[in-house]
Amino acid sequence: MGRGAEMITEARRRAGLSQAELARRSGTARPIVNAYERGRREPSVAAAERLLQAAGYRLVVSPALRRPDPHRAARDLEEVLGLADAIPTRRAPRNLA
Repeated sequence: MGRGAEMITEARRRAGLSQAELARRSGTARPIVNAYERGRREPSVAAAERLLQAAGYRLVVSPALRRPDPHRAARDLEEVLGLADAIPTRRAPRNLA
């Protein structure tokens, strides 16, 4: 499981949400949430941001990482996740980066 998958899964569990509820709140299809959590797909920075926000967390992304180049999405996400030490233990929205 990659760091993106771990972060999304942990945020969802700490928020007490099912994959279906996280999907509904974030506007993402449940099979996509499942694929992210299992590491079969890597979420874009925007998708990770949306999912974490739906779980009650806030991911602050540098404007430099908001590139339209889809080939860099996975590397950009790894860079963002590299800046995050861990998901905070409380449920209040916080900056992860």
